[in-house]
Amino acid sequence: MVYAVVRAGGRQEKVEVGSIVVLDRQQAKIGDNIELPAVLLVDGDAVTTDADKLAKVTVTAEVLGEERGPKIVIQKFKNKTGYKKRQGHRQDLTRVKVTGIK
Repeated sequence: MVYAVVRAGGRQEKVEVGSIVVLDRQQAKIGDNIELPAVLLVDGDAVTTDADKLAKVTVTAEVLGEERGPKIVIQKFKNKTGYKKRQGHRQDLTRVKVTGIK
């Protein structure tokens, strides 16, 4: 079994060929292919973490679509001062399908 851990948008994701992953927003159009930098590669019993060897590894993915994450509500409140603030946020996300690990 071959899988890799890739860096995508400040987080790391474990990916295999054919897996669908939701990442932070990528600057690519639907149907484009993107490359993700590998942090770790596991090929059977061989585990690769050396940066020189990982520079040769390419993880390619196809952009399936863009979406938005769940709404989160941020509330701030200070007692006895009358201060309260409410704010919402939805993260922009990109859904990709991993097409190859070479």
